[in-house]
Amino acid sequence: MKWEGSRESDNVEDARDGGGGGGFVGGRGIGIGSIVIALLGGWIFGVNPLTILGLLDGGGGGAQVQHQAPASRPPEGDPQAKFVSVVLANTEDVWSAQFASMGSTYRAPKLRLYRGSQPTACGQGLAAMGPFYCPGDQKVYLDLGFFDTMRSRLGAPGQFAQAYVIAHEVGHHVQDLMGITQKVEAMRGRTTEAQQNALSVRVELQADCFAGIWAHDSQQSKGWLESGDVESALNAATQIGDDTLQRKAQGQVVPETFTHGSSAQRVTWFRRGLESGSIKDCNTFGARQL
Repeated sequence: MKWEGSRESDNVEDARDGGGGGGFVGGRGIGIGSIVIALLGGWIFGVNPLTILGLLDGGGGGAQVQHQAPASRPPEGDPQAKFVSVVLANTEDVWSAQFASMGSTYRAPKLRLYRGSQPTACGQGLAAMGPFYCPGDQKVYLDLGFFDTMRSRLGAPGQFAQAYVIAHEVGHHVQDLMGITQKVEAMRGRTTEAQQNALSVRVELQADCFAGIWAHDSQQSKGWLESGDVESALNAATQIGDDTLQRKAQGQVVPETFTHGSSAQRVTWFRRGLESGSIKDCNTFGARQL
C-alpha cells in the first residue's frame, strides 16, 4: 500500500500519554469483575463489550464521559500514527465527495489513539475490545496494539488490512450521520435478543460495505493499492467473522449469537462496496439474503 506522502488528517487525537482516566459508566464505577465478564462475553459470544457493560450497569445507555484527558497531535516521528492519519484523511476525502453527491455535507469524526483504557461517551473503552466507534461523542477509538494482535493472533497481517479496520469504524460514523444508527437503536427496544443480534449483524455488514466503498474510491483517486492488498483486507474480514472467532474461542459456532456476521458474509459485503462504490448497494437492511 503506497500511502507515504499523502495528506494527513487534523482529526487524530493522541491520548497515549494521558492515562486512562475516568472508569465510570452511567455515573457508576465498573469493578474488575464486570470488566472481565464483558471481555469474555465480547470474545466468546461476539457481543460488543460496551453493550455488556451498559447492561451490567443497569441501563441500556446514557453513559457519559466522566473525564477525558487532553490530547495532542501525534509526534512527527511515529510511523504508525502517521499511517492512521493518512488513512483517516483519505476517508474524509472519500466521504466528503460521497455526501456532496447526495447534496449533503460530511462531518469528519475524530480518531483518538490511546493505550490500555479510555473513557468515552459510550462507557470505558478497553484495548482488549479492539477498535470501536462511539456515536455519543462521534469518535473512533484505537489502541495501536490491536494491529499487533491482528498480525500475531488473528492471522491478519498487512497495512491494507489495518486500513480496512479504520475504514470499517468510520463506516459506523457514516451510519450515524445518515440516521441509521438512531433508527436501529429505536428498534432494539421492541425486539427479542435474537432479533437484536440479527440487527447488529446488518449494521456491521453495512459498515463493511462502506469500508469497501472507501477502498473503491480511494483506489480510483490514489491508485495506492499494490498486489496482495485487497486480499489482505478480505483475509482480515474473514479472520474477524463471528463463526471464525467462535470456532477459535470455544470450538463451536452458535449462529444465533452472531453480532457481526460470518466470515463469508463480511467478505461478501466488503467486496460489494469495493466493486460498486455505491451507497445504494450497501443496503443490508433491505437484503433478504446476507
